[in-house]
Amino acid sequence: MFFEPGFLGTKALMYMDIVTLYFAILPFLLGLSIYQAIKGNHKLHYQSQFMILSATLVMVIIFEIGVRITGGFVEYAKESPMSYDFLLLFLVVHIFIAIMAVGGWIYLIISTYKSYRNNQLEDKEKHHKMGRWIFAALSVTSIMGCSIYLFLFC
Repeated sequence: MFFEPGFLGTKALMYMDIVTLYFAILPFLLGLSIYQAIKGNHKLHYQSQFMILSATLVMVIIFEIGVRITGGFVEYAKESPMSYDFLLLFLVVHIFIAIMAVGGWIYLIISTYKSYRNNQLEDKEKHHKMGRWIFAALSVTSIMGCSIYLFLFC
């Protein structure tokens, strides 16, 4: 099923369409979660952040397995009208931002949970600042990932 032609009308396989669609809506999911925090519903904010992070990690695993099974980036790049050097550089920057963003996201969720469990007051301004940076980095990563999809499959 995952390795059949996708549903977005491109050359991509089903797994790639599913993953790309998820990452296209990720910034909106994050925005809804952040809105819960702004409204003061911190428990729902935390729960939704944890759920979105979990779903994101599942999507990354599906993506990585799918890419490995179907030949990898080099095989996909052969079919693209874009230069291989450009695609590779774009991919490296995308991966770097993604690793930093997800690492920061995991850190923020764990540190917030620990401070909550220990009844410690966390530095809200630090949390907000780090959250804004993570949201921005995840949004850029999503846009770049969707762009790579377009570069390779359209």
